[in-house]
Amino acid sequence: MNRIIRAAGALLLLGTGCSSSNDACDPIAQTGCEEGLVCEEVVGGEPGCFAPVVVRGNVFDLADDTAIEGATVVALDANRSPVSTVAVTDVTGDYEIQVARQRDTDGNPMGGDVTLRADAAGYQTFPSGIRQALPVDLSSPVDMDGVLVVQTKATDVGLIALPSGAGANEIFGMIEVPSDRTGVLVVAETSGQSPQGFTAIADRDGAYRIFNLPDGDFSVLGYAQGVSYAAQDVSLSGGEEAEVNLSLSGDAPGTVTGSVHIVNPGAGEGTSYILVVESTFDETLARGETPPGLRAPDGTDLVGSGSWVIEGVPAGSYKVLGAFENERLVRDPDFGQGNTEIVRVEVTAGQSVEAPTFKITGSLDVIAPGAEGAEEVTGTPIFSWVDDSGEDRYHIEVFDTFGEMIWSDAAIPGSSGSDPEVVYGGPPLESGMYYQFRVTSFDVNDRPLSRTEDLKGVFFLP
Repeated sequence: MNRIIRAAGALLLLGTGCSSSNDACDPIAQTGCEEGLVCEEVVGGEPGCFAPVVVRGNVFDLADDTAIEGATVVALDANRSPVSTVAVTDVTGDYEIQVARQRDTDGNPMGGDVTLRADAAGYQTFPSGIRQALPVDLSSPVDMDGVLVVQTKATDVGLIALPSGAGANEIFGMIEVPSDRTGVLVVAETSGQSPQGFTAIADRDGAYRIFNLPDGDFSVLGYAQGVSYAAQDVSLSGGEEAEVNLSLSGDAPGTVTGSVHIVNPGAGEGTSYILVVESTFDETLARGETPPGLRAPDGTDLVGSGSWVIEGVPAGSYKVLGAFENERLVRDPDFGQGNTEIVRVEVTAGQSVEAPTFKITGSLDVIAPGAEGAEEVTGTPIFSWVDDSGEDRYHIEVFDTFGEMIWSDAAIPGSSGSDPEVVYGGPPLESGMYYQFRVTSFDVNDRPLSRTEDLKGVFFLP
């Protein structure tokens, strides 16, 4: 096996890093390496022991830049599967998480991006609402005393305090994670006909903590591709903490299949599909929490019109979302037409479910602000987007980070030959708060044609 160090900006292989010459290291269990080294997969070879890649950063209050102690941070891949352990911030808000990285044949960490999720008592989970995580580039770690460190502006996470009256209870515990899995989405659902889900990510060690729960009764469930869990019930009140441990059940997961029709795609070439746990779905923002692996196609690939399949789906209720990424496609907004409603599926253990067909169409491209990610604005924002040649009018809406609409104008006249611009006309915007503008175009018969993408048009004030 090989040990990695960095010298003069290059990674070098130096001798063995295994605990003994006869031991093969295990990249899931993290056994078989000397202290200070980690076991990683090697492209075209056997796993080896290397200097770890870690992400370092800080979690702070966006309103006043104060440190947040006790926040949890985890790195996720494109399928929302954890690729790190869950770190807890110290008194200064700092954290360090070790990130699994496949190595090339020379032992160098493979490039690629991850995103970060952060949770804390009294704060909105990041990412959530309209706030989306920026990708963290892992391709150029810096050697610091034998550890390969990634620390950039994107590894610092600012959190927004929840409104007064938010829940103060917590659920924590351990969940059984199979040896071939890296983590699980844990959901605490309120009781009643329309349960609300509060979530956390458990890492490969199985530890999790769910913050900001209201008083009441909860059913705690685990979700990950290919496995099922037995639910546990708990009641909370008055700022309580409750320990809830979850075990695997014998129920076989199911399969969800479906098909999509992409019409008038414009510059869009393909998209992807995810399953969102229904209790976490926000009707206003049309977003929710996706269990690790419940995405088609796998990885970061996109597909065009046609069929798709997601296997290994735990029993439960889900919303099916398509065109949720920034790929110049959106769900067809004309809900008066067939195959345009948000699709719901109920998955039974071991069964295959076919989701109704739905339509995707080309999006309205955002010009500013927020065309390429969250954008800082000063003064009164001016919103602009690429003209839809078939429109008669536009409807613009502005949401805050909690999904509350704070301003709208449904009577913006169509523009011929130029891209529309609209000056914000709502209440004063707050420093440190994130916002998003959304635009929908309508034809002369008042039929919606297209809209801006779900993850674009996000802005904030310094």
